[in-house]
Amino acid sequence: MTVLDIIYARGHENILCDHKTTLEITKDNHLSKKGNCILAIMASKACYDLNDKLKSQIWSGKIINVILETGSFKDSFYGYGSEELPLLNHSDMVFRKSDFICERTVLINCNKASNQINKNIINSLTNPQTKLKITFKSTK
Repeated sequence: MTVLDIIYARGHENILCDHKTTLEITKDNHLSKKGNCILAIMASKACYDLNDKLKSQIWSGKIINVILETGSFKDSFYGYGSEELPLLNHSDMVFRKSDFICERTVLINCNKASNQINKNIINSLTNPQTKLKITFKSTK
């Protein structure tokens, strides 16, 4: 597998990750308990900022693997790209189990939502000092 892009983000005391259909990473530096799909804040990139290599794979409809790492905890999931994804949002990235597309959507038909991420990762991200590494990899 080829690394297509790497993003870094941080935890927050209000991380819940109990949403059943989406997972979100945001560049915002705050989080209310209403943001129950958000895994991390203060992300180094949003949809708009993704590198051209990753965007090309997404727009080609490829399967993209997403690896999440905090300290010694690791989890992964995959989702599908689409030529219809605009990748224009400057603050967020939303991974969806559905095929709903908007400017915040980065991958669709994902095999996991926020409530299915390794609980050790979620628990560690309730500490604002915890750093999350998000790696996008091609499937081939």
